[in-house]
Amino acid sequence: MYIHNFLIRNGGTVLKNTILVALNESIISHMAIDYLINSGLNPENVDITLLHIFQKASAEEELMGKKFTKERLPKIKKFLEGARKKLIDNGFLEDQTRIKITTEQYSSVTEGIIDQFKKNHYKMVMIGRRKMSKSEEFVLGDISIKLVRALDETAVVVLKSK
Repeated sequence: MYIHNFLIRNGGTVLKNTILVALNESIISHMAIDYLINSGLNPENVDITLLHIFQKASAEEELMGKKFTKERLPKIKKFLEGARKKLIDNGFLEDQTRIKITTEQYSSVTEGIIDQFKKNHYKMVMIGRRKMSKSEEFVLGDISIKLVRALDETAVVVLKSK
């Protein structure tokens, strides 16, 4: 599948498309990088931010949450650097492909993505979605659905795993 009609034109000038890609170490995150590579986007006209959000730990998990974040940070950084390298190796420009890891703790991943979106005014948000049972969706909520609703004036691409 290719992303069409995403170029923003001003007069005859093509403006940069800014894409926020929320990632973790899941298989769907790997698929998101492959999707970008095969999307048909012109790498010269795309600024990509690879984002990872750390969710705030609950009060009883706070000590464990800080330890978890500290232990996970190098692994997440390595994963995102690998994803960035793969994009660059496939034609995306080094100075237009960046990594952002939030260590400020958001109460939810959705809240963190929306906050980062608002701070930088991206043209598109991309997120992976793993298959959940109806009860998981009810209890945990669905980040992708929340983003589609909250960011109703921007393109939200949801990649779904089987």
